[in-house]
Amino acid sequence: MRVFLRIVSYLFHPLFIPVAGTLAYFMITPKYSPLELQSGNVLPIFILTVIIPIIAYLILTNIGVVSSVFIPNIKERRYPLYINIVLLFMVVYKVIPNNYTIELYYYFVGLMGASVASLLLLFFNFKSSLHVTGMASISMFLVCLSIHFEKNITLALSLFILATGLVATSRLYLKAHSRPEVLIGLLIGLLSQLLTVRFWL
Repeated sequence: MRVFLRIVSYLFHPLFIPVAGTLAYFMITPKYSPLELQSGNVLPIFILTVIIPIIAYLILTNIGVVSSVFIPNIKERRYPLYINIVLLFMVVYKVIPNNYTIELYYYFVGLMGASVASLLLLFFNFKSSLHVTGMASISMFLVCLSIHFEKNITLALSLFILATGLVATSRLYLKAHSRPEVLIGLLIGLLSQLLTVRFWL
């Protein structure tokens, strides 16, 4: 059980949430999306939100700032969140405006808001679950896309909700977070997307 839940934690790491949301958008949207538009968004987002954070993590590990990929320490969590916020800002400010899609724009605004909220909580010595925040964010984004485009994606939503439950269970089982930390992470993820909905739905 421990091995399975640890695999779940790796598979649904917050690192993959921005790219997963972008790919999900292009799979769901009925709008005509030429390959140039898709690659113009997906490739830079992949580089900025996956490749660069991995390189940054390796550097932080080598200089002794971060000790684990799950960043268990409150002080350690600040540095990856600083980097994440800057990279998400670059996506919102530079990448998406060049290949404008309003839904993706506000999805990333929501992700940036969730990262800022998680960072602020660290200054009060409270580490919300970033895993659960990421899963809640993408799940709510899919719900909003389903309503917006009037598309039935019940199966996808069911799978993501199930995955969110598995991720929350894994964080509790592995003692990475307490119940309040998982719950707050869930609320941050849901609210960060809900607060941006009125700008595009």
